[in-house]
Amino acid sequence: MTKPTTLESLISASGASFRELTEHERQASLDAFVARGLPDDIWVFGYGSLVWRPEFDFLEQRLARVNGYHRSLCLWSRINRGTPEQPGLVFGLDVGGSCRGMAYRIASHQVTDILQELWKREMPSAAYIPKWLNCRTGQGTIRALVFTMDRGKDAYVRGLDKDQLLAIVQRAHGIYGPCAEYVLETAQALRQAGIHDRKLDALIEQLSTQAPQADAGHEPAAAHPGKKRGAAALPHSPR
Repeated sequence: MTKPTTLESLISASGASFRELTEHERQASLDAFVARGLPDDIWVFGYGSLVWRPEFDFLEQRLARVNGYHRSLCLWSRINRGTPEQPGLVFGLDVGGSCRGMAYRIASHQVTDILQELWKREMPSAAYIPKWLNCRTGQGTIRALVFTMDRGKDAYVRGLDKDQLLAIVQRAHGIYGPCAEYVLETAQALRQAGIHDRKLDALIEQLSTQAPQADAGHEPAAAHPGKKRGAAALPHSPR
């Protein structure tokens, strides 16, 4: 099959099979993951919005690095940071390289409830593959739950050049606000944690020097406030 080359054809092709999982399908996905076995306390690795909006209780947090994957704006967002007609982009873990992020340790008595809410947040359309991966921290290696990109799904973004990526981020606006805001929030949180992402920094530089191309019809939106750390539940967050 010939790969689409224009932005319009990329968006059209990716949206052809977009749908949310039913509650039953999402629960089946979680059940299958849990059936492999869980440690008493579990670690969860965050590399995007989980760095600045985890929204669950945790006993400990550590800077961590996972090898074999890198942070990338490689997932279409058709609700949170875009629309079906003009989707935005959110971060996924794509194959290759390494990624620094934040790992959170969750107490055993909270694991069941927090996993339920994480699946609502991260697995609304099965665009991610949840895996147990080794993460290196300053206190030693841990085994953490990591949501990696499923490259076999149409939600996976491929073939974008720099101008196309910039145009998408500038234009897209979803129920949680502008896509650009999401990118800026993530970049700021990473910098505050001492994590340097050269590709993201370069994109932020472009965003700061180029005016938005198609967001004039929207009022500036405040960041989705979510819940403070310690909240019992996460919002349902379809992409």
